[in-house]
Amino acid sequence: MSDAPIIRVRGVRKTFDGGIIVALAGADLDVQSSEFVAVVGPSGCGKSTLLHAIAALDKPDAGEIVVNGHDLVGGKNLDHVRAADIGLIFQLHNLLPALTASENVQVPMFETGRGARERRKRASELLALVGLEGKDGSRPSELSGGERQRVAIARALANDPAILLADEPTGSLDSAAGARILDLLERLRRERGLTIVMVTHDMDVASRADRIVHMLDGRVVRSELTRERASAQAGS
Repeated sequence: MSDAPIIRVRGVRKTFDGGIIVALAGADLDVQSSEFVAVVGPSGCGKSTLLHAIAALDKPDAGEIVVNGHDLVGGKNLDHVRAADIGLIFQLHNLLPALTASENVQVPMFETGRGARERRKRASELLALVGLEGKDGSRPSELSGGERQRVAIARALANDPAILLADEPTGSLDSAAGARILDLLERLRRERGLTIVMVTHDMDVASRADRIVHMLDGRVVRSELTRERASAQAGS
């Protein structure tokens, strides 16, 4: 891993309702390239707000966020950063119900100027990557919950991002389907060098990451290597 973090968050504050609700109260976080980080904490502690700020979906009131060299607080062209550098996965997959699996995966590609044939080929390759060969023409209603989430992961990979941000990606799935999604995320990190930041309330899910970051009252209060990662470092 490089010494320079691919995600750098410093002193980030974010309030809502005219400052009445403090979601982030000076959050700090560094994430290294190819690291898999789980963010945990009680409901309302700021986990999702932090993820949305890193995704350039919410602009903080104060602080510094640099993602893959891009200044998200002072920068102008954040649409390009979202399209090229960041893939997003949500608990509710947010697939468009009228579109096929292939068409859903292609949606982010319209930002890139790829032709129709190239988009279809890329979508088919990504669906195969996540274990959905032959499902190109299936609509979300024809897929299981786990399959829909895999389509969402394929869509997040459409523009070959360096970073995947996942907000409770297994929260709506049963334990078996959730385990398969985590296996897939681990494989993508290992094979493609993706950096993954995952918000979860489930410590069993969090234990699959390299590192667990604990949040409380809008701040990161503790960070620890998971047992598996600590054992791997001790043996290296």
